Amino acid sequence: MEKAVEDLDQAQAKAELARLAQVLAAANTAYHTLDAPELSDAEYDALKRRNAAIEARFPELKRADSPSDQVGGAVSSGFGKVAHRVKMLSLENAFAESDVAEFDERVKKFLGIAEVSYTAEPKIDGLSLNLRYETGVLVQAATRGDGKVGEDVTDNVRTMADIPQTLPDAPDLLEVRGEVYMSHADFAELNARQAARGDKPFANPRNAAAGSLRQLDANITAARPLRFFAYAWGALSQPLGLTQIASIEAFNRLGFQINPLTMLCHTPDDLIAQYRKIETLRATLGYDIDGVVYKVNDLALQERLGFRSTTPRWAIAHKFPAELAWTRLLAIDIQVGRTGALSPVARLQPVTVGGVVVSNATLHNEDYIAGRDSKGAIIREGKDIRMGDWVQVYRAGDVIPKVADIDLSQRDTTAQPYAFPTICPECGSPAQREEGDSVRRCTGGLICPAQGVERLNHFVARGAFDIEGLGKKQVEMFFADPDLPVRQPADIFTLSARDAANPFKKLKNRDGFGEKSATNLFAAIEARRRIPLDRLIFSLGIRHVGEVTAAVIARHYTTWPAFEAAVTLAEPGNAAWEDLLSADGVGAVLAHSLTEAFRNPAERAAIEALAAQLTILPVEVRANIASDIAGKTVVFTGTLEKMTRAEAKARAESLGAKVAGSVSAKTDLVIAGPGAGSKAKDAERLGVTLIDEDAWIALAGLA
Repeated sequence: MEKAVEDLDQAQAKAELARLAQVLAAANTAYHTLDAPELSDAEYDALKRRNAAIEARFPELKRADSPSDQVGGAVSSGFGKVAHRVKMLSLENAFAESDVAEFDERVKKFLGIAEVSYTAEPKIDGLSLNLRYETGVLVQAATRGDGKVGEDVTDNVRTMADIPQTLPDAPDLLEVRGEVYMSHADFAELNARQAARGDKPFANPRNAAAGSLRQLDANITAARPLRFFAYAWGALSQPLGLTQIASIEAFNRLGFQINPLTMLCHTPDDLIAQYRKIETLRATLGYDIDGVVYKVNDLALQERLGFRSTTPRWAIAHKFPAELAWTRLLAIDIQVGRTGALSPVARLQPVTVGGVVVSNATLHNEDYIAGRDSKGAIIREGKDIRMGDWVQVYRAGDVIPKVADIDLSQRDTTAQPYAFPTICPECGSPAQREEGDSVRRCTGGLICPAQGVERLNHFVARGAFDIEGLGKKQVEMFFADPDLPVRQPADIFTLSARDAANPFKKLKNRDGFGEKSATNLFAAIEARRRIPLDRLIFSLGIRHVGEVTAAVIARHYTTWPAFEAAVTLAEPGNAAWEDLLSADGVGAVLAHSLTEAFRNPAERAAIEALAAQLTILPVEVRANIASDIAGKTVVFTGTLEKMTRAEAKARAESLGAKVAGSVSAKTDLVIAGPGAGSKAKDAERLGVTLIDEDAWIALAGLA
């Protein structure tokens, strides 16, 4: 965890400034030069704020290459260089309403006046561009670059319909500045074309716009749907107007697109009101914005305020929270998983959240939609979620987006509460919710196609059989194939033989396959006929059995025959059941899932058919380990004070011991720390050796 700025000493501050300079320089290159951002806007802004805070506390340590003095990134070697006659600077950022009030106070204090008017306009998330017109003719177009020198993209810009080639009644010299962007609809179409060609899709419209404009071949740019908003200027032979708003309107008369949401505001409260209005409209605009820019309206006052090294004193960008956005909930779809769980998914009007275009979000379950948690407690102040609602979407890092809030003021008065289905939408079987379960599940089992496909997807996943060339797309194709179907795992291992026996409809002749890819797939399947026991157990997709649990169970039984016999015999109360529960981390719920899977006739038949196709490798038992606990079954209970429970278990297993989760007559040793409860009492009742942590460390030779 990084140290707080106020806790840094001078040496630590110097080292941290060096680190930040390196990280931010790399981020600038990735974003501005390579069009491949490595940090989110929020992460980048946080690092810059930390750098500025350290420089403010230790001004004597400010580096010559300080990120505070840098704008944009270096010019790519593939383009000609253009020196900007008027620097293209970045903007200071505001993240809270208090920052906006402070900006207003600073402006008034600097000017020594009581009232100042501002413009407020959406901050377009695109690529900055400078257009130079001489006697009304476009002669040059350049990117911002590092603010002083940009890239010459004149030929590419000439292909853009939004940018006039000539301007009637323009000043002899006019540099128009604005943002190149791509609309959501055009972005979706471009990515669809990328996917059809097998090319990598763009992450978001900003990357797509920047990558399209900065093509060395102007013909590629011409095929990309780029747009442009004008909002500023560089060198001028004569003013466009006396105010910011008048100058922007002059751009419109000259033939440029200007943003219709640009508004004149007279107080900080007016600015915040416009910010909130634009934020609520964000998802409906059809293009990405990441905040609202405020500028002093009077150009004479702008002149007086002037500039800092990299930012003007007369403007500030009020950024939206990086992980939050408002958008429209278009529909609620139900997806059926491999265990039959009915999972509701929100289909959203696409909106960019944290640098990623989001069109879907999880709604968890029917309780979450109704405004309560799985225990019945109120969430979101009890607001339920209805189709057509205006919703706030939350996304952080790689977390799946979710609906965080609802704006009831924008709810349609005819909107009805969502009725969660009680029938599986895939197979029509009843969807039931057991007491204590937060999820409603389809009862169709193997007759449900959705469960069948998802189980196969799980079976071939990385932690299970991991069959190369058999991904989600191929699983869905084979599941629906009438001539070469794969409906259960065993069918995968008969695929090659069935294909060979079919004289006509060969796999190599199907769409998406050729002779080489078909041969490779059959070879990849053949290579997985030998499978470790833990991977096989995990691959079965039994509810509650994850990779870690599968490994524990495999170590407990060591072989497939022993495991199969045990779960077949296990019933609550008998010896096989107690032995199953003694496996570390196995409780009654998981044990029921295992035994029910092997008692279901259809499930059991599918499992046996699969096992018949495989060589199942037993778990290697550590032998000849020189340890006093080798071969013993040990149980840990209570709080360990000298190592974590996880470390203690790992150490015991490395020394040849078998770690169990409950105490039984087969237990050899119980290690009890403070707070030991029923397990310690069970050990005393059964006459099992009971020792404390110090004795355990000495016995295991860990001192």
